[in-house]
Amino acid sequence: MTTILVTGGTGTLGRLVVERLRADGHEVRVLSRHSEPYAVDLRKGGAGLDAAVAGVDTIVHCASSQKGDEEAAANLIRAARGARVPHFVYVSIVGVDRVPFRYYKSKLAVERLVEESGLGWTVLRATQFHDLLVMMLQGLSKLPVLFLPAGLRDQPVEVAEVADRLAELAAGAPAGRVEDMGGPEVRTFESLARAYLKASGRRRAVVNVPLWGAAYRGFRSGGHLTPEQAVGTGSFEEYVARRFRSGQARAASGRGREGGKGRL
Repeated sequence: MTTILVTGGTGTLGRLVVERLRADGHEVRVLSRHSEPYAVDLRKGGAGLDAAVAGVDTIVHCASSQKGDEEAAANLIRAARGARVPHFVYVSIVGVDRVPFRYYKSKLAVERLVEESGLGWTVLRATQFHDLLVMMLQGLSKLPVLFLPAGLRDQPVEVAEVADRLAELAAGAPAGRVEDMGGPEVRTFESLARAYLKASGRRRAVVNVPLWGAAYRGFRSGGHLTPEQAVGTGSFEEYVARRFRSGQARAASGRGREGGKGRL
């Protein structure tokens, strides 16, 4: 039986990777800051991290944050080398080498650490998840007018499909940099925003606003897209319909329970 450690194993992507691997019969260790028995802060490392990687066949590094990614990866790689882990799988983002965005620069730096680690390695770059796009649009739609960066396109992908691909890669041999994984279609940001507004039942005027800076130019030129690798199948409309259907069902269930209590 293969033993696989998944960092960020309670997060949006990591928990699905854990589910897929366990369903396939692998022994899975979940590493996160608050999940026992492998509750470890990767930015600090230490004995807890060494214990987590001991005897592991593969590490799938899904943990990520806006700050400290390089330090965390360096600690994880150091521990993996000490434990002689045969395979290190890292999930990155399409365009990290083409868009000069701070978070992307950090992801690219981690890729370099993985490639130069001396470990057997695999790196998968994916486009942004539907979940992240919805989170962004939720924030932007709090105002009466939905302001969008003009001229942007996106290619969101279903996180469950990325999890499936990562689980497949984790079960195989080190493959280096594999083909990118993108959502099924490249869309204008405005069309995605209107799909979100329709599914959520919100009415907002939509205004496209030109921005500035090197990162914006990189996104506007499509550096974060991979139309030649549009291998995902789940559309954004399907995702938001499912998401808001389940949200409405939970709200209705809550109203029912409250009503029931009121009648007692």
